[in-house]
Amino acid sequence: MEIRWLQAFVAVAEELHFGRAAARLQMAQSPLSQTVRKLEKDIGVTLFERNTRSVALTAGGHAFLPHAYHILESVETARQATRASAGGVYGRIKIGFTGVLNHLSLPPLTRALRQRYPDIELTLVGRIMTRDAVAQLESGALDLAFVGLPVQSAGVSTRLIRREAFGAVLPIDHPLAGESEIDLRDLADDGFVTTPIAAGSSLQEVAMRACLDAGFRPRVVQEITDPYMILLLVSTGVGVALMTSGMAPIAPPGTVFVPLKGEPVYMLHGLGWSPKRVSPALEVALRLAEEILPTPIET
Repeated sequence: MEIRWLQAFVAVAEELHFGRAAARLQMAQSPLSQTVRKLEKDIGVTLFERNTRSVALTAGGHAFLPHAYHILESVETARQATRASAGGVYGRIKIGFTGVLNHLSLPPLTRALRQRYPDIELTLVGRIMTRDAVAQLESGALDLAFVGLPVQSAGVSTRLIRREAFGAVLPIDHPLAGESEIDLRDLADDGFVTTPIAAGSSLQEVAMRACLDAGFRPRVVQEITDPYMILLLVSTGVGVALMTSGMAPIAPPGTVFVPLKGEPVYMLHGLGWSPKRVSPALEVALRLAEEILPTPIET
């Protein structure tokens, strides 16, 4: 078994597409396929189900993936140990985030990491909802992720970094757009634009729970994964949306953010990581995050 075989396997497992994996590894697709076949022959297990339309991990592939991550991490640790100078921190950190929902938290953290620890290689992976983030933290595919709290996983540690109240995002010509605040029940007859129910988004889960607590089940007229695209659809008059206050300053023209009356409904933003996979690089990143993104004091 060769290290490059494991690198090829991990690339295909993460991309689930031989063409994209080959481009990522800067090699042709045919040699990549041959490399994966050599690995499968070596361990005696088929790792991928392949057809003309899709690639999927087999049960054996799922079982092998965390071990492949561990081997590659060990090799990288050994490589870093030979390079490290006194006081230097080397390593790689892969960070998962949702998208524009993290626009107040992701940039200051990554900027500080690049400035203070230039030898740490950062990889940012977008459009990762909380459920997927937790699964990828557990498997080792991600080292750190922005998640909605709470998360249900004994294998993932979390820390609260931001608390944002929900409000309604309305088209500018909505009858309630001029109000200083509204009762959520006043939107019971409106159509809602949300992230997909099956996507595992904490944003969607908290918003849905708030509507149910207000006495109605929202009528979903459009589902889309990207939170900013939700705002754009609201601006076109497709429907209304519930969004956090942190999104208000970047809401597109044609929309208005209106706070909700009564007891605030909060989105709890957090950082998640696997305590079993805390490398030296991740350790300094977590310490820096406590400085850059401190846990808010409850008021």
